[in-house]
Amino acid sequence: MNAQLRNILKNAESWPEDDQQELIAFAREIEARRKGVYVLDEDERAAIEEGLAQAGRGEFATDEEVAALFKRYGA
Repeated sequence: MNAQLRNILKNAESWPEDDQQELIAFAREIEARRKGVYVLDEDERAAIEEGLAQAGRGEFATDEEVAALFKRYGA
């Protein structure tokens, strides 16, 4: 491990939890890119399972809700 990375990781120990989670997310993306496989964390897995359950119950966004979301985020 190079000195710069070691220093960043040491400093990250004192960061707020949200910032530490952001660093973890970036590192996971790099690891996934290197391995070619993305491993879900528990929050991601739970969100996907909830989305599938909602779809199974027929709970979908209306066309108007989707259009409003696209407009809001410029998609």
